[in-house]
Amino acid sequence: MWSRFLLLIILFFLIVLSCNNSPAVDDSRIKDLSFQPKTMCDTTSARLKSEWIDSIFTKLSKGYWFNGAVAYLEQGCLIYQKSFGLSNFRTKDTLNNSSAFQLASVSKMFAAMSAMILKEDGLLDLDADIKEYLPSFPYDSVNTRMLLTHRSGLSRYMSLAHEQWNNKCIPMTNNDMLDLFEEYVPDPYFKPGNGFHYCNTNYALTACVIEAVSGMQYADFVRQRIFDPLGMENSFVYHMNDDTAVSFYVETEVMGHRYRSWRPVRMRNEYLNGVTGDKGVYTSIEDLAKFDQAIDANTLVSDSTMCEAFTRGSSKYWRRKDNYGFGWRIKESEDSTAFHFGWWKGYRAYYIRDMKNSKTLIVLTNKDKGPGSSIYWNIIHDTSHAVRFYETPNNGND
Repeated sequence: MWSRFLLLIILFFLIVLSCNNSPAVDDSRIKDLSFQPKTMCDTTSARLKSEWIDSIFTKLSKGYWFNGAVAYLEQGCLIYQKSFGLSNFRTKDTLNNSSAFQLASVSKMFAAMSAMILKEDGLLDLDADIKEYLPSFPYDSVNTRMLLTHRSGLSRYMSLAHEQWNNKCIPMTNNDMLDLFEEYVPDPYFKPGNGFHYCNTNYALTACVIEAVSGMQYADFVRQRIFDPLGMENSFVYHMNDDTAVSFYVETEVMGHRYRSWRPVRMRNEYLNGVTGDKGVYTSIEDLAKFDQAIDANTLVSDSTMCEAFTRGSSKYWRRKDNYGFGWRIKESEDSTAFHFGWWKGYRAYYIRDMKNSKTLIVLTNKDKGPGSSIYWNIIHDTSHAVRFYETPNNGND
Protein backbone atom coordinates (compact mmCIF):
# COMPACT_ATOMS: atom_id res chain seq x y z
CA MET A 1 0.00 0.00 0.00
CA TRP A 2 2.80 2.40 0.90
CA SER A 3 4.56 1.67 -2.41
CA ARG A 4 1.34 2.50 -4.29
CA PHE A 5 0.99 5.74 -2.30
CA LEU A 6 4.61 6.64 -3.05
CA LEU A 7 4.04 5.97 -6.74
CA LEU A 8 1.02 8.32 -6.74
CA ILE A 9 3.12 11.08 -5.15
CA ILE A 10 5.85 10.67 -7.81
CA LEU A 11 3.25 10.81 -10.59
CA PHE A 12 1.76 13.97 -9.07
CA PHE A 13 5.12 15.78 -9.06
CA LEU A 14 5.86 14.65 -12.62
CA ILE A 15 2.57 16.18 -13.78
CA VAL A 16 3.34 19.45 -11.96
CA LEU A 17 6.80 19.66 -13.52
CA SER A 18 5.33 18.93 -16.93
CA CYS A 19 2.85 21.78 -16.54
CA ASN A 20 5.58 24.18 -15.44
CA ASN A 21 7.55 23.42 -18.61
CA SER A 22 4.62 24.09 -20.93
CA PRO A 23 4.33 27.40 -22.88
CA ALA A 24 4.17 30.21 -20.36
CA VAL A 25 1.32 32.22 -21.84
CA ASP A 26 -1.95 30.55 -22.76
CA ASP A 27 -3.08 32.99 -25.43
CA SER A 28 -3.89 32.54 -29.12
CA ARG A 29 -1.34 35.22 -30.03
CA ILE A 30 1.51 33.70 -28.01
CA LYS A 31 2.95 30.47 -29.39
CA ASP A 32 5.69 28.06 -28.44
CA LEU A 33 8.27 27.68 -31.21
CA SER A 34 10.60 24.75 -31.74
CA PHE A 35 13.38 26.50 -29.79
CA GLN A 36 13.25 26.36 -26.00
CA PRO A 37 13.98 29.82 -24.54
CA LYS A 38 16.31 30.04 -21.57
CA THR A 39 13.65 32.03 -19.74
CA MET A 40 9.90 31.72 -19.27
CA CYS A 41 7.56 34.69 -19.25
CA ASP A 42 5.02 35.46 -16.59
CA THR A 43 1.59 34.74 -18.06
CA THR A 44 -0.19 37.83 -16.78
CA SER A 45 2.43 40.42 -17.73
CA ALA A 46 2.97 38.80 -21.15
CA ARG A 47 -0.75 38.86 -21.84
CA LEU A 48 -0.95 42.54 -20.92
CA LYS A 49 1.95 43.33 -23.25
CA SER A 50 0.31 41.30 -26.01
CA GLU A 51 -3.02 43.08 -25.55
CA TRP A 52 -1.30 46.48 -25.63
CA ILE A 53 0.48 45.67 -28.92
CA ASP A 54 -2.74 44.25 -30.33
CA SER A 55 -4.60 47.45 -29.48
CA ILE A 56 -2.05 49.46 -31.49
CA PHE A 57 -2.27 47.35 -34.64
CA THR A 58 -6.02 46.83 -34.41
CA LYS A 59 -6.44 50.59 -34.46
CA LEU A 60 -3.93 51.00 -37.30
CA SER A 61 -5.66 48.31 -39.36
CA LYS A 62 -8.94 50.24 -39.57
CA GLY A 63 -9.61 50.89 -43.23
CA TYR A 64 -6.54 48.75 -44.08
CA TRP A 65 -4.13 51.59 -43.23
CA PHE A 66 -1.99 48.86 -41.72
CA ASN A 67 -2.25 45.67 -43.75
CA GLY A 68 0.20 42.95 -42.82
CA ALA A 69 1.60 40.77 -40.05
CA VAL A 70 3.39 41.42 -36.75
CA ALA A 71 5.56 39.44 -34.34
CA TYR A 72 7.01 40.62 -31.05
CA LEU A 73 9.53 38.54 -29.08
CA GLU A 74 11.22 39.20 -25.77
CA GLN A 75 13.90 37.11 -24.05
CA GLY A 76 13.41 34.50 -26.78
CA CYS A 77 9.68 34.13 -26.03
CA LEU A 78 7.09 34.87 -28.70
CA ILE A 79 4.76 37.31 -26.96
CA TYR A 80 2.62 38.46 -29.87
CA GLN A 81 1.89 37.28 -33.41
CA LYS A 82 -1.02 38.29 -35.58
CA SER A 83 -2.03 39.12 -39.15
CA PHE A 84 -4.35 41.88 -40.34
CA GLY A 85 -6.09 42.50 -43.64
CA LEU A 86 -5.85 41.11 -47.15
CA SER A 87 -3.23 39.22 -49.12
CA ASN A 88 -4.83 40.28 -52.39
CA PHE A 89 -7.07 43.34 -52.59
CA ARG A 90 -8.63 42.14 -55.86
CA THR A 91 -9.68 38.68 -54.66
CA LYS A 92 -10.18 39.79 -51.02
CA ASP A 93 -8.20 36.77 -49.73
CA THR A 94 -7.15 37.30 -46.14
CA LEU A 95 -3.71 37.15 -44.57
CA ASN A 96 -2.68 34.62 -41.94
CA ASN A 97 0.50 33.98 -39.96
CA SER A 98 1.73 31.55 -42.65
CA SER A 99 1.39 34.09 -45.48
CA ALA A 100 4.75 34.77 -47.17
CA PHE A 101 5.73 38.39 -47.86
CA GLN A 102 8.61 39.69 -49.98
CA LEU A 103 11.22 41.01 -47.52
CA ALA A 104 12.82 43.50 -49.93
CA SER A 105 16.15 44.65 -48.43
CA VAL A 106 15.58 42.68 -45.23
CA SER A 107 16.53 39.75 -47.50
CA LYS A 108 20.15 40.89 -47.14
CA MET A 109 20.47 39.25 -43.73
CA PHE A 110 19.92 35.86 -45.36
CA ALA A 111 22.73 36.47 -47.86
CA ALA A 112 24.92 37.54 -44.95
CA MET A 113 23.96 34.45 -42.93
CA SER A 114 24.76 32.25 -45.94
CA ALA A 115 28.21 33.83 -46.21
CA MET A 116 28.82 33.27 -42.49
CA ILE A 117 27.76 29.62 -42.79
CA LEU A 118 30.25 29.09 -45.63
CA LYS A 119 32.92 30.84 -43.58
CA GLU A 120 32.35 28.39 -40.71
CA ASP A 121 32.36 25.53 -43.23
CA GLY A 122 35.91 26.62 -44.08
CA LEU A 123 34.96 27.27 -47.70
CA LEU A 124 34.78 31.08 -47.79
CA ASP A 125 37.45 33.52 -46.67
CA LEU A 126 35.70 36.83 -46.06
CA ASP A 127 38.97 38.73 -46.52
CA ALA A 128 40.08 37.07 -49.76
CA ASP A 129 39.76 38.94 -53.04
CA ILE A 130 36.49 37.77 -54.60
CA LYS A 131 38.41 37.11 -57.81
CA GLU A 132 39.42 33.90 -56.07
CA TYR A 133 35.77 32.83 -56.43
CA LEU A 134 34.74 34.94 -59.44
CA PRO A 135 37.86 34.93 -61.67
CA SER A 136 36.40 37.19 -64.37
CA PHE A 137 35.33 39.92 -61.95
CA PRO A 138 36.84 43.13 -63.39
CA TYR A 139 37.83 44.94 -60.18
CA ASP A 140 40.78 44.34 -57.86
CA SER A 141 40.99 44.24 -54.06
CA VAL A 142 37.28 43.70 -53.34
CA ASN A 143 36.55 41.07 -50.70
CA THR A 144 33.35 39.59 -49.31
CA ARG A 145 33.66 41.49 -46.04
CA MET A 146 33.56 44.74 -48.03
CA LEU A 147 30.46 43.53 -49.84
CA LEU A 148 28.70 42.66 -46.59
CA THR A 149 29.52 46.03 -44.98
CA HIS A 150 28.90 48.13 -48.14
CA ARG A 151 32.53 49.24 -48.36
CA SER A 152 33.38 47.94 -51.85
CA GLY A 153 32.75 51.25 -53.64
CA LEU A 154 30.97 49.45 -56.51
CA SER A 155 28.28 51.31 -58.41
CA ARG A 156 24.57 50.46 -58.61
CA TYR A 157 23.72 47.48 -60.80
CA MET A 158 20.15 48.77 -61.25
CA SER A 159 21.46 51.95 -62.91
CA LEU A 160 23.73 49.89 -65.15
CA ALA A 161 20.86 47.58 -66.08
CA HIS A 162 18.56 50.51 -66.79
CA GLU A 163 21.03 51.73 -69.40
CA GLN A 164 22.41 48.49 -70.81
CA TRP A 165 19.79 45.73 -70.36
CA ASN A 166 17.98 46.35 -73.60
CA ASN A 167 15.03 43.95 -73.50
CA LYS A 168 13.33 44.45 -70.16
CA CYS A 169 10.78 41.75 -70.93
CA ILE A 170 13.58 39.22 -70.38
CA PRO A 171 14.59 38.49 -66.75
CA MET A 172 18.04 39.53 -65.59
CA THR A 173 19.78 37.03 -63.29
CA ASN A 174 22.77 37.44 -61.00
CA ASN A 175 25.02 35.99 -63.69
CA ASP A 176 23.64 38.49 -66.18
CA MET A 177 24.37 41.29 -63.73
CA LEU A 178 27.94 40.03 -63.35
CA ASP A 179 28.29 39.91 -67.14
CA LEU A 180 27.21 43.56 -67.40
CA PHE A 181 29.88 44.63 -64.92
CA GLU A 182 32.49 42.62 -66.82
CA GLU A 183 31.46 44.13 -70.15
CA TYR A 184 31.03 47.79 -69.20
CA VAL A 185 33.20 48.12 -66.04
CA PRO A 186 31.44 51.20 -64.64
CA ASP A 187 33.56 53.50 -62.50
CA PRO A 188 33.40 52.72 -58.77
CA TYR A 189 32.43 55.41 -56.29
CA PHE A 190 35.69 55.03 -54.35
CA LYS A 191 38.56 52.61 -53.82
CA PRO A 192 37.60 49.38 -52.05
CA GLY A 193 37.61 49.83 -48.28
CA ASN A 194 37.93 53.64 -48.46
CA GLY A 195 34.34 54.55 -47.64
CA PHE A 196 30.77 53.45 -47.07
CA HIS A 197 27.97 53.44 -49.62
CA TYR A 198 24.80 51.39 -49.17
CA CYS A 199 24.39 49.64 -52.51
CA ASN A 200 22.36 46.62 -53.62
CA THR A 201 25.22 45.53 -55.88
CA ASN A 202 27.14 44.36 -52.82
CA TYR A 203 24.54 41.78 -51.82
CA ALA A 204 23.71 40.67 -55.35
CA LEU A 205 27.44 39.94 -55.74
CA THR A 206 27.45 38.18 -52.37
CA ALA A 207 24.87 35.78 -53.81
CA CYS A 208 27.21 35.21 -56.79
CA VAL A 209 30.05 34.39 -54.40
CA ILE A 210 27.82 31.98 -52.45
CA GLU A 211 26.88 30.17 -55.65
CA ALA A 212 30.51 29.93 -56.78
CA VAL A 213 31.74 28.63 -53.42
CA SER A 214 28.88 26.23 -52.69
CA GLY A 215 28.30 24.97 -56.23
CA MET A 216 24.55 25.50 -55.66
CA GLN A 217 22.02 28.03 -56.82
CA TYR A 218 21.63 30.71 -54.18
CA ALA A 219 17.94 29.89 -53.65
CA ASP A 220 18.78 26.21 -53.06
CA PHE A 221 21.58 27.03 -50.64
CA VAL A 222 19.36 29.28 -48.51
CA ARG A 223 16.65 26.64 -48.48
CA GLN A 224 18.95 23.75 -47.54
CA ARG A 225 21.11 25.58 -45.00
CA ILE A 226 18.66 28.03 -43.41
CA PHE A 227 14.98 27.45 -44.18
CA ASP A 228 14.87 23.64 -43.90
CA PRO A 229 16.93 23.31 -40.68
CA LEU A 230 14.79 25.93 -38.95
CA GLY A 231 11.46 24.55 -40.15
CA MET A 232 10.73 27.73 -42.14
CA GLU A 233 8.16 25.93 -44.26
CA ASN A 234 6.63 29.03 -45.86
CA SER A 235 9.91 30.59 -47.02
CA PHE A 236 11.65 30.68 -50.40
CA VAL A 237 13.90 32.82 -52.57
CA TYR A 238 12.11 34.03 -55.67
CA HIS A 239 14.22 33.90 -58.84
CA MET A 240 13.77 33.67 -62.60
CA ASN A 241 16.84 31.62 -63.50
CA ASP A 242 14.90 29.30 -65.81
CA ASP A 243 12.43 31.86 -67.19
CA THR A 244 12.66 33.23 -70.71
CA ALA A 245 10.20 36.07 -70.15
CA VAL A 246 9.06 38.20 -67.22
CA SER A 247 5.66 37.05 -65.99
CA PHE A 248 2.88 39.60 -65.61
CA TYR A 249 2.79 39.09 -61.81
CA VAL A 250 4.86 37.18 -59.26
CA GLU A 251 2.50 34.28 -58.62
CA THR A 252 2.43 34.28 -54.83
CA GLU A 253 -0.36 34.29 -52.28
CA VAL A 254 0.60 37.70 -50.91
CA MET A 255 0.65 40.32 -53.65
CA GLY A 256 2.49 43.62 -53.33
CA HIS A 257 0.26 46.66 -53.82
CA ARG A 258 0.71 50.33 -54.61
CA TYR A 259 -1.88 53.04 -54.35
CA ARG A 260 -3.47 54.30 -57.55
CA SER A 261 -5.42 57.34 -56.45
CA TRP A 262 -7.31 56.05 -53.40
CA ARG A 263 -7.20 52.29 -53.96
CA PRO A 264 -4.40 49.69 -53.83
CA VAL A 265 -3.60 47.80 -57.02
CA ARG A 266 -1.30 44.82 -57.55
CA MET A 267 2.30 45.50 -58.54
CA ARG A 268 3.59 44.05 -61.80
CA ASN A 269 6.59 41.77 -61.94
CA GLU A 270 9.75 43.15 -63.56
CA TYR A 271 13.11 42.00 -64.93
CA LEU A 272 15.11 43.12 -61.86
CA ASN A 273 13.27 40.58 -59.70
CA GLY A 274 15.52 37.95 -61.26
CA VAL A 275 18.48 39.27 -59.24
CA THR A 276 18.67 37.89 -55.70
CA GLY A 277 20.75 38.42 -52.56
CA ASP A 278 19.81 42.08 -52.19
CA LYS A 279 16.10 41.15 -52.17
CA GLY A 280 13.92 38.22 -53.20
CA VAL A 281 13.32 36.34 -49.94
CA TYR A 282 9.66 35.57 -49.28
CA THR A 283 8.78 34.43 -45.77
CA SER A 284 6.00 34.49 -43.21
CA ILE A 285 5.82 36.22 -39.87
CA GLU A 286 5.90 32.88 -38.03
CA ASP A 287 8.96 31.76 -40.00
CA LEU A 288 10.82 35.01 -39.24
CA ALA A 289 10.09 34.47 -35.55
CA LYS A 290 11.83 31.09 -35.86
CA PHE A 291 14.77 32.76 -37.58
CA ASP A 292 15.01 35.32 -34.78
CA GLN A 293 15.08 32.60 -32.13
CA ALA A 294 17.75 30.78 -34.12
CA ILE A 295 19.91 33.89 -33.94
CA ASP A 296 19.53 33.94 -30.16
CA ALA A 297 20.28 30.23 -29.89
CA ASN A 298 23.28 30.32 -32.30
CA THR A 299 21.62 27.53 -34.24
CA LEU A 300 23.08 28.38 -37.65
CA VAL A 301 26.47 29.87 -36.76
CA SER A 302 28.51 30.32 -33.60
CA ASP A 303 28.13 33.25 -31.24
CA SER A 304 31.52 34.67 -32.24
CA THR A 305 30.58 34.64 -35.93
CA MET A 306 27.16 36.13 -35.24
CA CYS A 307 28.79 38.93 -33.27
CA GLU A 308 30.52 40.01 -36.48
CA ALA A 309 27.12 40.59 -38.06
CA PHE A 310 26.31 43.09 -35.32
CA THR A 311 29.70 44.82 -35.38
CA ARG A 312 30.07 48.21 -37.06
CA GLY A 313 31.70 47.67 -40.43
CA SER A 314 32.81 51.30 -40.69
CA SER A 315 34.31 52.15 -37.31
CA LYS A 316 35.42 55.64 -38.37
CA TYR A 317 32.37 56.49 -40.44
CA TRP A 318 30.54 59.46 -38.92
CA ARG A 319 28.49 61.09 -41.68
CA ARG A 320 25.37 58.98 -41.17
CA LYS A 321 23.45 58.29 -37.99
CA ASP A 322 23.62 54.50 -38.51
CA ASN A 323 26.38 52.01 -39.33
CA TYR A 324 26.27 48.60 -41.04
CA GLY A 325 27.36 45.11 -40.06
CA PHE A 326 26.68 41.88 -41.99
CA GLY A 327 23.12 42.30 -43.28
CA TRP A 328 22.11 44.58 -40.39
CA ARG A 329 22.08 48.31 -39.85
CA ILE A 330 23.64 49.22 -36.49
CA LYS A 331 21.85 52.05 -34.69
CA GLU A 332 24.55 54.40 -33.44
CA SER A 333 22.29 56.25 -30.98
CA GLU A 334 21.38 53.12 -29.01
CA ASP A 335 23.36 50.44 -27.26
CA SER A 336 23.33 47.04 -29.01
CA THR A 337 20.46 47.69 -31.40
CA ALA A 338 20.44 46.32 -34.97
CA PHE A 339 17.70 46.68 -37.55
CA HIS A 340 16.84 46.59 -41.22
CA PHE A 341 13.95 48.02 -43.21
CA GLY A 342 13.02 47.24 -46.79
CA TRP A 343 10.78 48.64 -49.54
CA TRP A 344 10.27 46.95 -52.93
CA LYS A 345 7.38 46.68 -55.39
CA GLY A 346 4.51 47.15 -52.97
CA TYR A 347 6.08 45.35 -50.00
CA ARG A 348 7.61 46.87 -46.88
CA ALA A 349 9.42 45.04 -44.07
CA TYR A 350 10.69 46.19 -40.66
CA TYR A 351 12.94 44.09 -38.41
CA ILE A 352 14.30 45.56 -35.15
CA ARG A 353 16.46 43.75 -32.56
CA ASP A 354 17.21 45.47 -29.25
CA MET A 355 19.83 43.02 -28.00
CA LYS A 356 20.53 44.85 -24.75
CA ASN A 357 16.94 44.27 -23.61
CA SER A 358 16.36 41.12 -25.72
CA LYS A 359 13.43 42.59 -27.66
CA THR A 360 12.50 41.96 -31.29
CA LEU A 361 9.75 43.49 -33.41
CA ILE A 362 9.04 42.28 -36.95
CA VAL A 363 6.44 43.93 -39.18
CA LEU A 364 5.62 42.80 -42.74
CA THR A 365 3.23 44.63 -45.07
CA ASN A 366 2.11 44.30 -48.68
CA LYS A 367 1.25 47.93 -49.42
CA ASP A 368 3.53 50.79 -50.42
CA LYS A 369 1.87 53.14 -47.93
CA GLY A 370 1.10 52.72 -44.25
CA PRO A 371 2.23 53.66 -40.73
CA GLY A 372 5.71 55.08 -40.26
CA SER A 373 8.54 53.33 -38.44
CA SER A 374 8.31 55.67 -35.39
CA ILE A 375 5.37 53.60 -34.15
CA TYR A 376 7.50 50.45 -34.26
CA TRP A 377 10.40 52.10 -32.46
CA ASN A 378 7.97 53.21 -29.74
CA ILE A 379 6.97 49.59 -29.17
CA ILE A 380 10.63 48.57 -28.82
CA HIS A 381 11.32 51.45 -26.41
CA ASP A 382 8.22 50.84 -24.27
CA THR A 383 8.88 50.25 -20.57
CA SER A 384 5.37 50.76 -19.20
CA HIS A 385 4.22 47.27 -20.21
CA ALA A 386 7.14 45.26 -18.86
CA VAL A 387 7.08 41.48 -19.15
CA ARG A 388 8.43 39.55 -16.17
CA PHE A 389 10.68 36.53 -16.77
CA TYR A 390 12.25 33.71 -14.79
CA GLU A 391 14.75 31.06 -15.78
CA THR A 392 13.45 27.79 -17.07
CA PRO A 393 14.33 24.69 -15.03
CA ASN A 394 16.66 22.19 -16.68
CA ASN A 395 17.46 24.45 -19.65
CA GLY A 396 20.36 22.28 -20.68
CA ASN A 397 22.84 23.32 -18.02
CA ASP A 398 23.46 20.44 -15.58
